Amino acid sequence: MTNTKRESGTTRESDATPTAVKQPRRRWRRAVWLVLALLVVAGFAWIWNPAQRYAQTGASYGARVACSCRYLGGRTLNDCHKDMEGATSWVSLSDDPQSRSVTANFLFLARQTATYREGWGCQLQPWTGGH
Repeated sequence: MTNTKRESGTTRESDATPTAVKQPRRRWRRAVWLVLALLVVAGFAWIWNPAQRYAQTGASYGARVACSCRYLGGRTLNDCHKDMEGATSWVSLSDDPQSRSVTANFLFLARQTATYREGWGCQLQPWTGGH
């Protein structure tokens, strides 16, 4: 016994499929989407800590190199940014002439400041453990 309706000579697929068959398909699709979502979240959790460390290293490198370029080399900050290669080109730099320091931000994940001190060169500020 099928549950089909005839309308102008055609069978409608949605009417032909019993409700009992539709429910397992919906559950199966929800389960697949839930598993995919959990895999994405687990992937981000797995790479977050190494990404944070990489970002902190990139920001520190960028701040130190740009500070040396700016205050020891006497170049402009835009000119110093041209020296950044690879992923360090993602570092954005800002300059504070009053304190003779350069702050580097790596993709909004990490920030580091290097300050020029006469006789000592450019020194990184202590890490605060976060952004």
